[in-house]
Amino acid sequence: MNEEIAPTPQLLELLEAAPEGLSEYELLLRLSRWQGADERLPTDPLELFRTHFLLFHTLYTLRDQLHGQRSALLQISPLCIRLLPYQEGERALSENDPLRDYYLDLTQLRDTGAEDVHKLLGNFWMRLQGGEEKQLALAALELDPQGGELDLATIRQRYRQLVSIHHPDRGGSTQHLQRINHAMETLQRYYR
Repeated sequence: MNEEIAPTPQLLELLEAAPEGLSEYELLLRLSRWQGADERLPTDPLELFRTHFLLFHTLYTLRDQLHGQRSALLQISPLCIRLLPYQEGERALSENDPLRDYYLDLTQLRDTGAEDVHKLLGNFWMRLQGGEEKQLALAALELDPQGGELDLATIRQRYRQLVSIHHPDRGGSTQHLQRINHAMETLQRYYR
């Protein structure tokens, strides 16, 4: 699907008025005010996805236009959307950009239903919380994530305790020590 939704002049105006950038949330609220609409974002996950998708589709379309005109660069992320001065030699838009490709393909919007959004949200929260891999590593170190704040210092302290108990030189099992070491390597990725 090659059709595009054209950016409104108001969108560019709002971005020009905020040189420090705006979060996606702030931009959506300002666009709502501009249009005289209710200043609340949708609460239904599918409607919120559609709102997000249409905004990012429009932003990527605007970014391509500005780049083609050599007038500005548009930085796009949910936490900061802002205009930057155009500079020759900046990374070309022709490079593979999977997010750009996704948001400019309106079939993604058309073909995404409520169940798909539910799965996307579930996958997001699982990755954020660490999912099964993180839970197994916490269990191997006999740590309870619900038992208070866990930080890398606490995890390392528990790791050292378990290594001293289960080290083969002290009568422990090599297999158990390997599980403890693997758990520590895993948790270091989540707690930095």
